[in-house]
Amino acid sequence: MNQSHFLQGIFKPENFNPEELELILRQFDEVEFGKNEYLIEKGKVANYYYFLETGFLRSYTIDTERNDITTKFFSQNDIVIDWHSYFLKKPCKESIQAVTKGKCWKISFNDFMKLFSIEAFREVGRTRLVNNYFELKNHSISVIADQAKDRYLNLIAEKPSIVQNVPLKHIATFLGITDTSLSRIRKEITL
Repeated sequence: MNQSHFLQGIFKPENFNPEELELILRQFDEVEFGKNEYLIEKGKVANYYYFLETGFLRSYTIDTERNDITTKFFSQNDIVIDWHSYFLKKPCKESIQAVTKGKCWKISFNDFMKLFSIEAFREVGRTRLVNNYFELKNHSISVIADQAKDRYLNLIAEKPSIVQNVPLKHIATFLGITDTSLSRIRKEITL
């Protein structure tokens, strides 16, 4: 898939005039990554905003007991970003690592800000930020209020590709359960 085709799926040509679309597309650079590579590392400032074309990534942090806890998964068409670090230039509190090899398109903060003069670009960004907030909020509440089996079934329903492509140990920590509990839930579902 070439840059124009993929990014035009994100920035739909009907929403921009040809000059705006050309300016937007010129700001992005292709990035290929291998399994286990980092796009964003804890303690560093996130200088890029990514659109994921192929592959799977996860964000994670280390808890007070030195456990690796997955906080979010990223799959095709997702924005891969540490919002706080990218916009406020603060060190990241988590890392974003590739679970598989893949490809994404990155834009620097300065190039991103150039595009803010385009009203439709601002609207696309605002919509994605709001959707990301709601996804995070729903996950936080689900970990507290929903049964583990329901959390797993919701993940299967909402993001089946994650369940098919991400190691179970990462899925378990994302759901707030142990590997053993996840194995038991998976057995119950298949019976």
